[in-house]
Amino acid sequence: MSEQHETTIPPRISLMAAAELRDALRALGEGRGPAAIASLMAIDADSWEAVEQRLAVIVGNDLRALLLSAAGGTTDTEAAKFLG
Repeated sequence: MSEQHETTIPPRISLMAAAELRDALRALGEGRGPAAIASLMAIDADSWEAVEQRLAVIVGNDLRALLLSAAGGTTDTEAAKFLG
C-alpha cells in the first residue's frame, strides 16, 4: 500500500488584509478605536487565520495584548472601556 501525504499550504495574508491590519494599528495609535475595529473587521477569513497564526508565534494567543500595546500601553480599565 502506498501512503499519500497531504501537504497543507499555510494560509496567506492578502495584500488588502495587510493594509487593513496596518490601518488598524495606526488608528489605535491615534486613538481612533472605531476606525481600528472597522479595519480589523474588513480582513477576510483566510487572511485573518494567517494573521492569528503569525501573531501566535510573536505574542502568543493574546491578540488583545498586542492591540493594547500598539495603542500605547493602555491600562486594563481603559482597555475594558475601549473593548466594551
